[in-house]
Amino acid sequence: MSSQGAIAEIGLIGLGTMGGNLALNIAENGFQIAVYNRTGEKTDQFMAKAGELAGKLVPSKDLKDFVGSIKSPRAVILMVPAGEAVDAQIEALRPLLDAGDLIIDAGNANYHDTNRRAEAAEKQGPRFMGIGVSGGEEGARFGPSVMAGGPTDAWNQVGHILEAISAKHDGEPCAAHLGEAGAGHLVKTVHNGIEYADMQMIAEVYGVMRDGFGMTAGEIGEVLETWNGGILQSYLIEISGKVAKAADPQTGKPMLDIILDRAGQKGTGRWTAIEALMLGTPASTIEAAVAVRNMSSRLDERKAGEAEFGAAPQPMDRNVLGIDALEAALVAGKIVCYAQGFGLILEAAKQYGWAMHLPKIAMIWRNGCIIRSAMLNDMSAALTDDPQRNLMFAPFFSEKLKETEGKLRQVVAQAALHGLPVPALSSALSYFDIMRTARSTANMLQGQRDFFGAHGFERTDKDGGGYHGPWAMG
Repeated sequence: MSSQGAIAEIGLIGLGTMGGNLALNIAENGFQIAVYNRTGEKTDQFMAKAGELAGKLVPSKDLKDFVGSIKSPRAVILMVPAGEAVDAQIEALRPLLDAGDLIIDAGNANYHDTNRRAEAAEKQGPRFMGIGVSGGEEGARFGPSVMAGGPTDAWNQVGHILEAISAKHDGEPCAAHLGEAGAGHLVKTVHNGIEYADMQMIAEVYGVMRDGFGMTAGEIGEVLETWNGGILQSYLIEISGKVAKAADPQTGKPMLDIILDRAGQKGTGRWTAIEALMLGTPASTIEAAVAVRNMSSRLDERKAGEAEFGAAPQPMDRNVLGIDALEAALVAGKIVCYAQGFGLILEAAKQYGWAMHLPKIAMIWRNGCIIRSAMLNDMSAALTDDPQRNLMFAPFFSEKLKETEGKLRQVVAQAALHGLPVPALSSALSYFDIMRTARSTANMLQGQRDFFGAHGFERTDKDGGGYHGPWAMG
């Protein structure tokens, strides 16, 4: 298709909250951008609110006109709902684009879908990229973390734009090309799984302070603010403190006392847990966080459970377990959670032959994204030293775990004794204990499997496998 008269350097389809903000971000960084939405009214509303950035926007209400307004080779960002809508939009664009043009899916796609679309693009054209964009509405507008996957030549075409609009950490863009096909969306999925676990562990220590220590929401907010000045400094600790200290405008009560305890989810954390199971790599802390969100939705069942068995939480003695133990438990849990997340990325990269650069992933997570934290600097350094090593075994994090695992153990034990659920922290502790146990109990599992299914096992005193126990001889 001819691009004669085209003026836009890039195009974007889908002017919802995320898409609209991303378009304004691109325009504010000096790039002329074509915009299109399936409903023309949405385009009009978007342009009316664009203000002084309107001069950098090229609106169209016809898809053919939209494509024609972009300079060749064209690049079109899709910000439409994940799933069938993406496939439908690609099919609508394909006859209007040239083989050398580029479609970029910037939604929360399942990386298997991105792999499939990338494979189709190689056969049919145009080229295709999948990028993970993290940071929510504010990040999209003022600087997200951008995780890109796709052909290197595609990144070379649009990388300068994606780097320009991304968040910056010490002047470095939080955007990077991470590998082929679905690599970017895989990393975004794992990011979201870590996010689930990080949030859940914060919620668990909040629960200990609220139900175990009897602290008010405001008091808990003060604690979280203090923690945010130390090793736990992060976006999630920061906003958790603000949430705890906020008052409900309608009643004047603490906002947390008004919010119903039923958590929603969009599925990306669940995808992380599924991928961990499919790839045979442990992500138990993330899996626990996903399970708790599922259990939170069973509000009537939980009320029935309390009526049947009595309320779970029992007051705790602050002299037995203090605030410092909760902080240390969060540090230990966070290290374990990230170790599992990076391990999952590494395993997927091996399966698909992607040359993932783990230190770079840690670096682009340092700003713009939801899990940004001070600890990521040390994680990037540890992964640079040895990207194949379990993050727990890196000297810096090994020492931190030695300092904090005892407190994590105390928190989990005291919480269990007082009926306070801490499933993510408990899973982190179990993972830690299993990963430092040279002789596990899996020998019993292998004996059981051989007994009922003749699956065979390996011996400690001989090489090879396929051995059977005496039960097989009778």
